[in-house]
Formats: sequence, C-alpha cells, structure tokens
Amino acid sequence: MTTIEVGLERSTTMSKKEGQQPESGADVAKENLERSAEDLEHLIAADSPDAEATKQLQAERDELEDNYLRAAAEIKNMNARFKKEREQLARYDGQKVITAILPSLDNLERALATEVTDPAAEQLKQGVSMVASHLQQALKEAGVTEIQAEGSKFDPNVHQAVQTITADDQHPADTVAQVLQKGYQLHDRVLRPAMVVVAK
Repeated sequence: MTTIEVGLERSTTMSKKEGQQPESGADVAKENLERSAEDLEHLIAADSPDAEATKQLQAERDELEDNYLRAAAEIKNMNARFKKEREQLARYDGQKVITAILPSLDNLERALATEVTDPAAEQLKQGVSMVASHLQQALKEAGVTEIQAEGSKFDPNVHQAVQTITADDQHPADTVAQVLQKGYQLHDRVLRPAMVVVAK
C-alpha cells in the first residue's frame, strides 16, 4: 500500500470514528500529499537510483560556480590594472616631447644670463625672456617641476654628481654645492637629473 493510500484510509477511519462526514478522496489525497511532501523528498533523495547522479551534478555545479567566481575576480583585477595603466599613460603623456624641449629651455636661460649693454640687444633679451617665461609656464601646467638641488642633501635618485669639492662650513658633506645643469621631473617621474657639484 502506498503512502497516499495509507493516508487516505487513516483519514477516512478517523472521520468515521469521530462521527464526521468523510472528505472526498481527492481532498484527502491532496491533504496527505502536502503533509508527506518532505518525507517523500527525503525518500527520493535517499533511495532513488539517481541520487548519486544528483550528487555528482551538485558537485559539478559547485565547481562551475567556483570557477565563475574566480574568473569574475580575475576580470575585476584585470580591469583595475588596465585602468591604472591608462591613468599612467595619461599622467605621463608627452614625456618624450617635454624631455626634448628641455635643452631649448637651457639655451634660453643661458642667453638671459648673458650681460648686454646695447639697447638693441637688451630688447632682444626681453623677447627671449618672454619666450622663456611662456615655455616655463606651459611646462608647469603640464606637471613639470624643477628638481631642488643647490644646498640640499645629495640624492642619487634626482641628482647626478659630476664633480666634488672639499666640504666646509658653507657646504657640509654630502650636500649639493653648485648646480651645473637644472634637473626636471614630470609629476613624480624624473625626466632629467640635476647635474651637480657635491661637497665631500
């Protein structure tokens, strides 16, 4: 006898004993099916010949889910790396052009350091000064800054020692005594180290 039939017979017997009108067979079957749903699922899970296949499918599903989560995490990390690389490219865009311009700025500053007495030469010098100022402003807006050197402690990361002098009270040991050529950096990246004389 099936679970449904047992439930039907039990419900009918109880109704007769209590003097109640028996429910229809369909109603009783529905009630017992609902009451026995969890038991039936348990029996199917435990006794069905497909139980092992179900477990295997569950394991495969878990593995696929794990692979998906790993792939999603890897994609997220890749996107983060690509974003950082794009930001780096944008941040240091034009580095080669800026580096190529620096010698021209050096020449303009050397010209401005030259003493002149002729009025025509003085006017020319004023024109050079304007050009140099505009160029310096453009570099500043692009994120270029001059590396601080003279009087500071020698830093091999941003300074290039080309000569040494004996240290004294005015120039303590391991400090920059003189700048022979200015150094520049783009944001935090060195474009050209400062060429300096170091006290030793």
